[in-house]
Amino acid sequence: MSMSRRLAVIGLDCVAPELLFGPWLDEMPNIRRLMQDGLHAHLMSTVPPITVPAWMAMMTSQDPGMLGIYGFRNRGSFAYEDTFTVNAGHVHAPTVWNVLSRNRLRSVVMGVPLTYPPKPLNGVLVGCFLTPDRSASFTFPPEFQSRLDTLAGGEYIIDVKDFRNDNKRETLAQIQVMTERRFRAFRATLAEEDWDFAMMVEMGPDRLHHAFWRYFDPGHRLYEKGNPFEDVVHRYYLEMDAEVGRTVDSLPADTSVIVVSDHGAKRMVGAVCINEFLMREGYLTLKEYPKHPTRLKPDMVDWTKTRVWGDGGYYARVFLNVQGREAQGTIPPADVPRVRAELRAKLEALGDDQGRPIGTRALYPEEIYRECHGIAPDLIVYLGNLDWRSAGTVGHGSIHVFDNDTGPDDANHAQEGIFVWHGRRQARRGTGPVSIYDVAPSILDFYGIPAPAGMIGTVL
Repeated sequence: MSMSRRLAVIGLDCVAPELLFGPWLDEMPNIRRLMQDGLHAHLMSTVPPITVPAWMAMMTSQDPGMLGIYGFRNRGSFAYEDTFTVNAGHVHAPTVWNVLSRNRLRSVVMGVPLTYPPKPLNGVLVGCFLTPDRSASFTFPPEFQSRLDTLAGGEYIIDVKDFRNDNKRETLAQIQVMTERRFRAFRATLAEEDWDFAMMVEMGPDRLHHAFWRYFDPGHRLYEKGNPFEDVVHRYYLEMDAEVGRTVDSLPADTSVIVVSDHGAKRMVGAVCINEFLMREGYLTLKEYPKHPTRLKPDMVDWTKTRVWGDGGYYARVFLNVQGREAQGTIPPADVPRVRAELRAKLEALGDDQGRPIGTRALYPEEIYRECHGIAPDLIVYLGNLDWRSAGTVGHGSIHVFDNDTGPDDANHAQEGIFVWHGRRQARRGTGPVSIYDVAPSILDFYGIPAPAGMIGTVL
């Protein structure tokens, strides 16, 4: 082992402060132990608070606009049909392990979202859940892949297959096996490899929240008291605490440990069909209205009569059809500010299915990001402040729906995640949440390395 200081980051995707720091904390001795000797706080995530780009924003200390990554799917150009699914090749900012590599420090990185396809580093990297399947080459060095199943004590699971389904017992079993094997692989790798910095991200809690939130949250409209899955999320959190404990106990004694999530979770009330709303308000015209709910495709739209369209997801992305920018643009550039302001006001006034206000927030990318690379949405919309998701499908005949258009899903993402740093004794000023952008410069500071110029966070 090298003689420099060691830091291990345990990333838990989607872990919510209300659950981790809530009443269950009494039953989580390992998280409590880490909190007692260090700092802990809520973590303020990216806008939007989603896995891609949040983990990369955390590891580069750049916001989604600077990264040019606004979600899984992004516009490649102003052509209507030109969208791409993001991967590691689209990340151009230096990550923590890039900077450490340049300083001759060795890293082990496992499952951090947006690390597939893998890029070289000084150390070992196992790509993330974007890996299409196990036949793909998803580790660096490539030969490390042949060791993974042995290290995991069984097949190393890249992600739960199709976690939005009705076969709950099978989904739960997959999540539990994935979590156990990935923690085991991480511990075994750290025991066998030289390393200065180590990081893993476990996707289990995210998959669990989306699949099982309705079963434990009495405030969820589908909750049934005494259901067989009532204790599933609670038990998983206790098992996660045990895995964190096993991992911390396996590390060299002087290792500093961070436990962090990229965002939180909250119950999902329903979905707002963003394109149905835009049709009702006269912004969007289809050539013909579909008989069944279907994904909006560019060839369904009468672009000559359309000013605005939108996209689904945990938040809504709204795009304007601008003359001289889109091929069949209808909004003169001079009218863009007026149309956008009018749209913002209408979206923020949109109520629930009963007309009651829900507190939607429509945001301008250039107001929330330092820079906007790539093609940002014209509006980023938190429907009901993330209590409602965005359904991009059309053909529902209504603006509000209560069945998710991509399969059963009980939870949306929330703006705040968790942050615990064990062994970092300097007291933090203030009591507010830690910013997701502060994590990378603080890790580099731990090694005595100044943050690169592009990083926007501050050292904790």
